[in-house]
Amino acid sequence: MKMLRFRSSSIKSLSQEIKCTIRLLDDTELPCIIQRDAKGQFLIDFVCNHFSLLEKDYFGIRYVDPEKQRHWLESNKSVVKQMKSQPPYTMCFRVKFYPAEPMKVKEELTRYLLYLQIKRDIFHGRLLCSLSDAASLGAYTLQAELGDYEPDEHPDGYVSEIKLFPKQTQKLERKMAEIHKNELRGQSAAVAEMNLLKKAHTLETYGVDPHPCKDSSGATAFIGFTATGFVVFQGNKRIHLLKWSDVSKLKFSGKTFHVHGLQKEKKIVLTYHTSTPDACKHLWKCGVENQAFYKYAKSSQIKTVSSSNIFFKGRKFRFSGRVAKEVIEASTKIQRTPPEFHRSTLGQSRSYNSLSKQLITNVETAESCLPSPDESEEHSTMDGGELLKINDQLARSEEELKEPHNESGEVAETKCENEEEMSEDCLTISELVYNPSASVLPTPVEDGGIDLFFNSHPVGNQKDDGGSYNELDAPENTLLITEVEELKEVNWVLVRSFELMTSNRHLNILAKSFVKLLVVGLGLMLFAFPLLLVLLESDIDASFLREIRQTPEFEQFHNEYYCPLRQWLTYKIHYILDKLSSS
Repeated sequence: MKMLRFRSSSIKSLSQEIKCTIRLLDDTELPCIIQRDAKGQFLIDFVCNHFSLLEKDYFGIRYVDPEKQRHWLESNKSVVKQMKSQPPYTMCFRVKFYPAEPMKVKEELTRYLLYLQIKRDIFHGRLLCSLSDAASLGAYTLQAELGDYEPDEHPDGYVSEIKLFPKQTQKLERKMAEIHKNELRGQSAAVAEMNLLKKAHTLETYGVDPHPCKDSSGATAFIGFTATGFVVFQGNKRIHLLKWSDVSKLKFSGKTFHVHGLQKEKKIVLTYHTSTPDACKHLWKCGVENQAFYKYAKSSQIKTVSSSNIFFKGRKFRFSGRVAKEVIEASTKIQRTPPEFHRSTLGQSRSYNSLSKQLITNVETAESCLPSPDESEEHSTMDGGELLKINDQLARSEEELKEPHNESGEVAETKCENEEEMSEDCLTISELVYNPSASVLPTPVEDGGIDLFFNSHPVGNQKDDGGSYNELDAPENTLLITEVEELKEVNWVLVRSFELMTSNRHLNILAKSFVKLLVVGLGLMLFAFPLLLVLLESDIDASFLREIRQTPEFEQFHNEYYCPLRQWLTYKIHYILDKLSSS
């Protein structure tokens, strides 16, 4: 493929160029060269121009930082400053916002790219569904990529050579083949893809990018954001669904994520703990972006949101781009000849069993199951085998917990097969548990599962309204390594502090910084104190003051701190005045 050069229009652009590789939804790679000052929007436009894609607001570019934390590329910021790593850069083109109604997507090209994303979600165990739904989804995929069933081309057992699901049983394969053979004849690829999207969008986990976390009791949960609202899954059940209209605020502090909202006309605050502060920040940014995209009618209605309350500085984020309603409205106005594009087939993809076996063999010789910082789940040469291996290990760990006396797991599989015979709707993909592959989570999970991941990034004893979370017991080696790393970090800080204090130049810089901080602090106090008095004591009913007074943080401050303090001061003043008058 020819290397394309993409230059920024900025006057201050630098001559130095940077190589980038963008992995597409069909696992092909798109190379390009950008200037050092290019912003994220340049890369997004570059990929969309490659496809001749107009309905581009549903898509985004994702990357992984050196700490193996996933991020979405921000369009209005420099690519270099966001990557935090050395070039060449590797990024992935993915669906960022799933359309609430795929039928309203105007162009066949856009629907095809959505179809590829859903196929990835199914393969990596992110789309939880019953056996009957899984059979339909698989049959639509066979029809879209193999065409009509033909006895000469599709002998008995042809479905078993194709890997579409993380746990693909013979019963599921038989049902897929039966539907493909008897019910879908005559459907074109475009029609089959549309039918798959129609079926997928009715499932609870449609559009869920699962973020692993712990609740206040320490139980593992997956947080997601959909077109409907904020969702939480535990096991194979959705335990929380807050519609976007009922979510009043999303906040984070350190590793703790808060959701303020209404449930049955009562105010609630849901609190969850992530493994790292960066994971929590990423979770918060995904939440505020999804709420802005799906909730508002116009992008002009969206305000800059803060991660903290009004009295303390926090992270601020401003949504850029069009919202869902604007995208649908713009789609209806598209008038052009549909662009030609090439569909990948199962014969060309990583889904064939022969290719999967080869990949598994290659991966087993590797030292680690996890991708490197530059190798996310989209790596075309490791994706199939590696993710199957990780998902199988996670599934086996679940089976061992359920059947402690069965080392081979045969009893669990037999039990599952019996359940299939009793009721086809009882079986869900991922062994009855929502268990997406470790390396497709927004925060990559170390080999061994979610619990080991949280052990290696301890949350600590954090208290909230719902109770407290105690970190899980980590292996002795892990704790020992953690202590050594902490001692090294403390030693480095002490040495660095001593160097700074013994340098006159650094002392001058430190003094100037302290004076500036003091001046800024006094200025803020002179501004904040009168504003606080106006908020607390005045009857001024300005719109911005009313909005501040209605926030949960202000109400809590007023009721729990300010009112008792005012009563105490009033009592003391009256007491002193009485003493003076009596004397």
